Amino acid sequence: MRTKARLVTTAIMAALAATVIIAGCQAREDEADQLVTLRVAVSNFPNSLDASIAAERNAQNVAWQMFDSLVWANDDNIIEPALAESWEVSEDGTEYIFHLREGVTFHNGEPFNAQAVVYSWERGKRPVMEWSDRWARAEVVEALDEYTLRITTEEPDPLFLSVMAQHWNIVPPLYTEEAGDDAFGEAPVGTGPFQFVEWVREDRIVLERNPDYWRMGLPKADRVIYRPIPEASTRMAAIQTGQVDIVSRLTHEQAEALESVSGVTVVTYPIDRVFYIAFNNLTSGVGEPTEDARVRRAMNYAVDRQAIIDSLFGGRARLATGLMTESNLGYNHSIEPYPYDPDKARQLLAEAGYPEGFSIGFAAPSGAYTNFEQVAEAVQGYLADVGIRADLDIMESGRFWDLEGEKQLPPLFGDSWSERSGESLPRLRGALDGWDASFSAWSDPEIDRYLDLISVTIDQNERAQLYKDLHSYMYQDPPFIYLYVPETFEATRDNVVDYRPRAAEDYFLMFTTLR
Repeated sequence: MRTKARLVTTAIMAALAATVIIAGCQAREDEADQLVTLRVAVSNFPNSLDASIAAERNAQNVAWQMFDSLVWANDDNIIEPALAESWEVSEDGTEYIFHLREGVTFHNGEPFNAQAVVYSWERGKRPVMEWSDRWARAEVVEALDEYTLRITTEEPDPLFLSVMAQHWNIVPPLYTEEAGDDAFGEAPVGTGPFQFVEWVREDRIVLERNPDYWRMGLPKADRVIYRPIPEASTRMAAIQTGQVDIVSRLTHEQAEALESVSGVTVVTYPIDRVFYIAFNNLTSGVGEPTEDARVRRAMNYAVDRQAIIDSLFGGRARLATGLMTESNLGYNHSIEPYPYDPDKARQLLAEAGYPEGFSIGFAAPSGAYTNFEQVAEAVQGYLADVGIRADLDIMESGRFWDLEGEKQLPPLFGDSWSERSGESLPRLRGALDGWDASFSAWSDPEIDRYLDLISVTIDQNERAQLYKDLHSYMYQDPPFIYLYVPETFEATRDNVVDYRPRAAEDYFLMFTTLR
């Protein structure tokens, strides 16, 4: 536990980091009217601005504007150089030699070098970090010299570079160590295109252009102001009146209404995200009826998911058959979604020994996803129809994800998971890897066996078959109530140029500007 003196020092360091950047901003006060400022609405309150701790996509989107990784996944998911200019991979696929970019500095002036990568890895793989499993894919990270790095994995890892691109945010050792995790997450420092200015809780997050960014000519905007706006109707009003330039997670009705609004452009695209109700067999679900696969299948039959899609999303979503989407490698197209069959649900419950149903705890995040509170309420109602009395707690999203990371949510909880790699392995690992993954609530030896095999199978066709087999297994023995794979609806002002959202609802604003 930190001493009082340590806490004071931490606060001072965080304040100094912010003050230095704010001072630079204030020195250009006379030019304020000429600055290109992007105003972006986010649908909830980030738990942290450290990409290693940021719990969900909104927080990640804010955080990653300030960081770089060694490699970069472009809009087509092709891996490109970033803080590493080049690399070689050993014949057995377990050793990587990275040649790092020279002359790069962190926002606070600390030099970027191989030791900063070693420090970031040692910090990131600690179990207290939300995404520790993504850092722990590397077994050894060592500096060979100031700008050469060797990374060793225990086994061949076909997704290692993709995961690195998404999760390895490189941090400055001196400032990060002195600040500590909490203070760093409130005033982060990276090498990215934008640098931190201020975070006024529940009001705004302000970032400023990094004038020394290593990508020449980027970012194109001078400043980004994020506004947390949990209510979708308020986000819609904000884009209509020009208070913000970019909004996300609108309802389909709001998107349709905005199509006729002058000065607004609606952005619609399918996303690589699965919504589900998770079962917990690690903590709160131990000893609950949901440990029986017949009960979990019954709950899938009990929910009329198509009615939810039609009523809440205008039919603009697809029924999920598992934790994979149709664009993922190895998706098993032969699997049909669970039909709505409450009689079958009651039959399975009776076979499992629960003819009168049972009571169980249930949680869902508020304001995180479009209409998700209503989805959870609908699920609660359908479960009640077959005798399952779910006590639903819709809680503030930051608290929800903190409890999820600590494995303290009830035996049932609703959430979703997006993926940027084109494969479902990171999502499957993250949600099903037992105690080894921060947001997992389920453990199954057979699932573990499949995931271990997929993780070391380099041949893409063989890996695809393993995914298909796992998909079938998870349909018969479901660790989730599978809900839907949605389209998403966003909007921008007409003067926004080069806003490039991706299938995982992530984006990088270094290309975006205003006419």
